Amino acid sequence: MRILIADDHRLIVEGVKLKLAELGPDTDFVTAMDMAELRDAIHAPEAASLSLALVDLAMPGVQGSEHLTEVIEQLPELPVIVLSGVEDPNLMKNLLAMGVQGFIPKAYSPEVMLSAVRLVLSGGVYVPPLMLQERADGAGNGAATTPTQSPTPMPASSDSLEERLRKLLTERQIDVLRLLSQGKPNKLIARDLGISEGTVKIHLAAIFRALNVRNRVEAVVASRRISGL
Repeated sequence: MRILIADDHRLIVEGVKLKLAELGPDTDFVTAMDMAELRDAIHAPEAASLSLALVDLAMPGVQGSEHLTEVIEQLPELPVIVLSGVEDPNLMKNLLAMGVQGFIPKAYSPEVMLSAVRLVLSGGVYVPPLMLQERADGAGNGAATTPTQSPTPMPASSDSLEERLRKLLTERQIDVLRLLSQGKPNKLIARDLGISEGTVKIHLAAIFRALNVRNRVEAVVASRRISGL
């Protein structure tokens, strides 16, 4: 397993490496301290062998979140987790909508980070408790939520769920959900809709949030309860 860590603070990089080494003895790391090094890392021939990228939101040479967009577009199959000292629910929501698979505030404990990484590596999306508390549907009740907890149950009525999804998702995202419910992988979904795999990933992130699920398996199960697909 090869993990890219992009952060300009060496102490943070070494701390993340030390904790993520618990994933297994074969865990290897690639590091980047600024935008130039990050760009070199994702464009290198061996970039295709990366299993995960943890990327700081603010690094030298970075403008906004353009570096995250570049990583997602260059390596559309690579799960990306944002590391940040900022804890802004709106920022988290925007980045997850953009296609990242998780957002870990640097104030969180190493154990939470490790659990979040394991969740993302298994195909899930890690959403910080702070963002869950800000959910528009009022599901958050202030209780801490860990990556291993089950998502909030969806409405029992298929019709009400379909109506909710029509409000939360675009028509293209509904198309992606329809193909996902048929068990199609990202590559076939992209081919059928004439879009890139990176765009499919961005749509899937929105779908996971709308269904309140953590991964594509749960999304497929949930989608089969929707009569309108």
